[in-house]
Formats: sequence, structure tokens, C-alpha cells
Amino acid sequence: WELYAMWAWVAVWIVASNDAAGDGPDPAVLTCFVIAAGGVGSWLAGVLSDRVGRVAAAGSALAVSGTVSLLSPLVFGRPAWLVVPVLVVWGFTVVADSAQFSTMVTESVDGSIRGTGLTLQTALGFLLTLASIQLVPALADTAGWRWGFPILAIGPALGLWALLRRQSARPGG
Repeated sequence: WELYAMWAWVAVWIVASNDAAGDGPDPAVLTCFVIAAGGVGSWLAGVLSDRVGRVAAAGSALAVSGTVSLLSPLVFGRPAWLVVPVLVVWGFTVVADSAQFSTMVTESVDGSIRGTGLTLQTALGFLLTLASIQLVPALADTAGWRWGFPILAIGPALGLWALLRRQSARPGG
């Protein structure tokens, strides 16, 4: 829900935030760092998931990503020293859950339909993204770019809810 919408619109959000602040980091450079941070976040989430479990790793990434999307209006138009680390943390966590969910599918779906399970997961994820990518600029047109990203917290919130349901449904969970 939030990954591709954030990636699609973060540069525009940075430009608008810089305009509100009167100055700011180069949008192209910062966008590159924000998206690149996801590679490190994905790697670290994989290492963490092997140590503490997939649910804990994915849930932590979802919680941080959702929190940052909710806090985005508070850093909008603020100095670079505040905006840059917040966006890099978001870039680090926004993608970190993805591989964990795919791994959970491969570990929990019968081998005879594992490919179908992964295909379904991927297709539904991209379908949801179609809506969120369109929703962010519509909200920004209505309320300003300051308010474009909080709606993306819906995805992590639902993801956390699903993880908690999954965990409570497991024996001993």
C-alpha cells in the first residue's frame, strides 16, 4: 500500500517541503538516498528475521513506516537536519517488510501451490498500490502536500493487524 506510493511521490513532497521551508536538500539526491536506504533496510530485516522471527521483523518495519507516514506533516517545511533523517528512516523501513511477507508465504503455503500463493500476494500488492499512488496526489491537491502521506499509514496498520491475527492463530502464539 505505502511502498510504491511513497517512492512515487517523495520527490514531489520534498520539493513542496523545501518551498515551505524556503530552502532544503536537493530533491533528486535526497530521493535517491531515501529509496537506496530500502536496500539496507531489507537486508537488515532479513538478518533480524532469522534471529527474532519474521513476524517481529516485518511488524517492526510496518510500525516504523506507518509512524513516519503519520508524522510526515510535522516535519514538512522544517529544516533539512530534521527532514532528511526522518525520510531516510522511512525509506529504510518502507520496504523492509516485503521480503518477510514473501518468505512467510513460502514457509506457510503447501509446496504444490507455493508459486500461486506468491503470485497472488504480488498481484494483490500491486493492485492496492494502484489506489494509493492515485490517492496521495488527490489528497495533496485538496489539503496540500503536507497532508499527502498520512493516509499511507492504513497499509502498515492493516499489515500489523494481519500479523497479530496470524500470530494469535498459531499454536503457542
